[in-house]
Amino acid sequence: MIQRASRKLFHLNRLLSKRGILTRSQANTAILAGRVSVNGRVVRDPGIPVEESARVELDAQATAARVWRTILFHKPRGVITTRQDPGGRTTIYDALGDAARGLVPVGRLDQATSGLLLLTSDTKFADTMTDPRNAVSRVYVVSVRGNVTREHCDRLEQGIVEQGERMKADEVTLRKSSGRESHLVVTLTEGKNREIRRLFEAIGHPVTRLKRVSFGPLSLGDLAPGHWRELSEADVRKAFPTFAR
Repeated sequence: MIQRASRKLFHLNRLLSKRGILTRSQANTAILAGRVSVNGRVVRDPGIPVEESARVELDAQATAARVWRTILFHKPRGVITTRQDPGGRTTIYDALGDAARGLVPVGRLDQATSGLLLLTSDTKFADTMTDPRNAVSRVYVVSVRGNVTREHCDRLEQGIVEQGERMKADEVTLRKSSGRESHLVVTLTEGKNREIRRLFEAIGHPVTRLKRVSFGPLSLGDLAPGHWRELSEADVRKAFPTFAR
């Protein structure tokens, strides 16, 4: 007897997000407002299971799955990780132009931090990579003010409580230290907001330069600031074997 292949189902709000039409919260609002139909029928339940291949319309306009794309971008200092900035600062979308069309950043780098930033059309992949439970490592090259010792590094690896939040580095390697400046390599797996800057501020050594050089097994290499390269789905699956679309 031939068995029918199982259907791939998604919650309706997730499917709209996966297709790059709306964010999950925007999809919830649109669905509850009666703006979304599935196979010709208006649906008002954001969590209803829908086949991946279903005909979904928003405001009577058909939606379609976007092409899967992921790029590795060397974000320069001074560029912010957001779509628009009311203050007129340069965003990653300004810097990338059409190359970033339909893509969302995988996590963030603050304005003063440079280095490796992934952007993808697959929001599930983005969520998976930034979920602390998956402990995807990020490696940073760090310069700080003052003379950092191995004892300081041990403190960072043991963890520090700052403003009621516990932060820690998975590994800290001291490259060079002097009375004026110290250079280190820091590995994180949680990626809390401004975590490296806050860690070093807590031990009295403010960060003067910060650059992310790898994300999991993906490396920045010799990619110049402001440049990017395309990653195939095979590249991503090789780098993250447990990743499944």
